[in-house]
Amino acid sequence: MNQPENIGLCATCCHVETLVSTRGSTFYLCRLSLTDLRFSKYPTLPVLACEGYQPPAERERERE
Repeated sequence: MNQPENIGLCATCCHVETLVSTRGSTFYLCRLSLTDLRFSKYPTLPVLACEGYQPPAERERERE
């Protein structure tokens, strides 16, 4: 199982979608990549720096 330190910022980013294959592999889809070409669809892990990173709580405040 992947530990947060092996994933980096994606582990706590509100833009990540975690996908698990039928074989049990886990992939981290950056949803920002769907609208902004600066972001990789499946970034190389661990992600240590990212302009689009937002913790979940920050995203919730934007919706209010």
